[in-house]
Amino acid sequence: MEWIPTRAAGLERLAQFLPSAGRPYAERRNVDLGPQDRSNVSALSPWLRRRLITEEEVVAAVLTRHSAAAAEKFIQEVTWRTYWKGWLELRPAMLERFDAERIAFRAELARDGNLARRFARAIDGATGIACFDAWVEELRELGWLHNHARMWFASVWIFTLRLPWQLGADFFYKHLLDADPASNTLSWRWVAGLHTPGKHYLARAENIARNTGGRFAPYGQLNEAALPLTEDAPPLPVTPLAPAQRHDGGPCALLLTEEDLHPESWDPVGEVKAIAVLPSATVHAPGSPAARFSEGALADAAARASAHFGVSCHTVAAADLPGWLAGHGLTALVTAQAPTGRIAWQLRTVEARLAADGARLVELRRAWDDLLWPLATAGFFKLKTRLPGVIERLGLDPAAPRLL
Repeated sequence: MEWIPTRAAGLERLAQFLPSAGRPYAERRNVDLGPQDRSNVSALSPWLRRRLITEEEVVAAVLTRHSAAAAEKFIQEVTWRTYWKGWLELRPAMLERFDAERIAFRAELARDGNLARRFARAIDGATGIACFDAWVEELRELGWLHNHARMWFASVWIFTLRLPWQLGADFFYKHLLDADPASNTLSWRWVAGLHTPGKHYLARAENIARNTGGRFAPYGQLNEAALPLTEDAPPLPVTPLAPAQRHDGGPCALLLTEEDLHPESWDPVGEVKAIAVLPSATVHAPGSPAARFSEGALADAAARASAHFGVSCHTVAAADLPGWLAGHGLTALVTAQAPTGRIAWQLRTVEARLAADGARLVELRRAWDDLLWPLATAGFFKLKTRLPGVIERLGLDPAAPRLL
């Protein structure tokens, strides 16, 4: 599997996978065939994470090839990332809490020699647990793991190696091609038993042996009786989403961020006079596949946007955006809404500075997010049961009746 950071490559991979997106995917998705064979899963996540290709077009393409019943499991898996983003969007303080804990544990590594040694063995792939060590190597070399392997990895990290889950989430975030703040942080919390209190995920040797075709069989090496983690922090309240913004159609500049790199499909934005590209805010491991993918994806989006809108693109740091916009004689900066995370935090500062200058930041929310994020008030089940109606409302299923 080769991940090329362009929209064209993502569409090509989608076309290759479409024949398998129905029942074959549902039947074989949990099997990790190893890095040499990803034929049973889509591996579209690096492109979807940055919206080089979008959830809407993936679902629409699948439903032109398979019935909604046959493709149900694949479509649900695509929607998990949306669920995580929506859940965090409704509880943004969770990411701030995680970030503080992550920083505290990084500092603890400098003070606690035993923790530092155990952490080093884990991230160096030197634990002696063959499957875990192989997954570390795969993560470092390729920047991607099968979803089942990610759950096994996190479970071994938390319950067998007894390392802080926050450090594991940080390690994933720096190396995964597809890591976004919501899905990465909340998936680790789910494995630990914190997302759904009392319900954790335990890696079991028999399950690993069966779903890796016997490549790994860590019998006697895993803690298969661990209890879920607990925390003292109270549940966070749900904060309703603010209404989606719209641009008035006047002259504007566009801002591309790694959260949405398909500006050609944004809502009508009016006359585009200039385009800025915000550098990646993800803290990748230097020289990693993830770092190279992010850089390439931004470059691909800039080239496409320049050709589509007929204006040149310039890389502009967040702190320089107000001056850059004023230099073009514009008062509107239009971008896709960034879900809770580092870019959203940067944009809050930009928004305040623009407002002080009499300009404004307009964040366009895709209809997919606008319909699904509000459903992430509890577990995935509520969103899952409403998903068919959302797909019909968006007109993605050619076999479904159109809703007025």
